[in-house]
Amino acid sequence: MIYLDNNATTAIDPIVLEAMLPFLTEHYGNPSSSYTFGRRAAAAIDTARDQVAALLGAEPREIIFTSCGTESDNAAIASALATTGHRHLITSTVEHSAVKNQADNFERQGYGVTWLPVNLDGTLDPASVVEAIRPDTAIVSLMWANNETGVIFPIEEIANLCADRGVLFHTDAVQAVGKVPLQFNNAPIHFLALSGHKLHAPKGVGALAVRRRTKFSPMLLGGSQERGKRSGTENVASIVGLGRACELAQERIVDENTRVRALRDKLEAGILARVPGTRINGANAPRLPNTTSLTFPGVDASSLLAQLDHAGVCASAGSACTSGAIAPSHVLKAMGVRDADALASIRFSLACTNTEAEIDSVIQLFPTILEGTR
Repeated sequence: MIYLDNNATTAIDPIVLEAMLPFLTEHYGNPSSSYTFGRRAAAAIDTARDQVAALLGAEPREIIFTSCGTESDNAAIASALATTGHRHLITSTVEHSAVKNQADNFERQGYGVTWLPVNLDGTLDPASVVEAIRPDTAIVSLMWANNETGVIFPIEEIANLCADRGVLFHTDAVQAVGKVPLQFNNAPIHFLALSGHKLHAPKGVGALAVRRRTKFSPMLLGGSQERGKRSGTENVASIVGLGRACELAQERIVDENTRVRALRDKLEAGILARVPGTRINGANAPRLPNTTSLTFPGVDASSLLAQLDHAGVCASAGSACTSGAIAPSHVLKAMGVRDADALASIRFSLACTNTEAEIDSVIQLFPTILEGTR
């Protein structure tokens, strides 16, 4: 199998699994307990908090552990609406469903939502954010990097524009964390969401960075875990795994932006040379080093993916959270891609685990697979 769908999920790194195992077997104490057995688990969570904070350029006390990126996104936006009392939010037309569907839901409840457009390359004009801000704007929520195209937004610039106008800012950084260098405290970002299974940690764990002194209204109420900001007994083993994964991601960030980027570029160039008419979505925009979205006019993406699967290659038509849908990608449509071409587009997303031999194999196989689909 050649796995090229790492924006959907990643394999747990063996080093991460090794760090987790003791907390699934011998160190299973409740971290809220007062005795030594429980305090050992609490200490492990503190270490993980330090590791996550170090990768993000945040303070450890700014990190809240959650169940996933979706929970982190939802908690940030809901908190901003609750603490400000304002009923307007701003987001973009290309957001992940974790933000898009929550904004849709608030809109149905009578909240105001401004949907910012993107251009043909999937980039967003910061001036459009300023124009959309109103006196009753509670929060601006924009992804750091798009999960389908890899296009990167100018998040630090936009965060500064929001701060100048006294508006809270949230970024869904799920796809960006570990792939591009980022510093939470370099800009006035109030909330930053990440997900463990996108960077070789297990599924079911994530984090939300909340800037110090930012008012926060928790979604989950119960015990006093996470300093009262996210109740529920902590998923200790997975939190330990997330911390170790963040530490590894920090060590591998150069590899991600050199070797992995070179593999992505080789894959693109090889396919474009062998399949005339292929287009790269977002080609002229800043992009994640591991992601490419390709359109093959006249080809049915679902059939192409089935043929790739038969050949042992894993890719996708876009977001794993919407892969069951037969509608064209809302991201590509927002970029002005015709429905027929959106339905002829697939995404490859690489990771540090991929090799040059794998990319060479896909390039050699691809024309035959594509011809079979046609």
